[in-house]
Amino acid sequence: MKVRVFVTLKPSVFDPQGHTIVEALHTLGYRDVQDVRQGKYFELEIDAGSPDAARARADEIARTLLANPVIEGYRLEVAGAAAGVAP
Repeated sequence: MKVRVFVTLKPSVFDPQGHTIVEALHTLGYRDVQDVRQGKYFELEIDAGSPDAARARADEIARTLLANPVIEGYRLEVAGAAAGVAP
């Protein structure tokens, strides 16, 4: 079962890469872009008996390895159905 994991910095954490992208976009004339937040994207193929089991395993993996819980949150999507967001 395919699970997508989207990892982003928490809103309270400064995003220097996003800030640099905004500045570059402004230089290129895209002045209407106010903010950019960068992140990471992972696709996991999990051998699970149900979407709930796949979600639970992906949540464990995201908490353990993919996201730094101090500065990042994550969101899971299982087989096209959106799942919860981790703060």
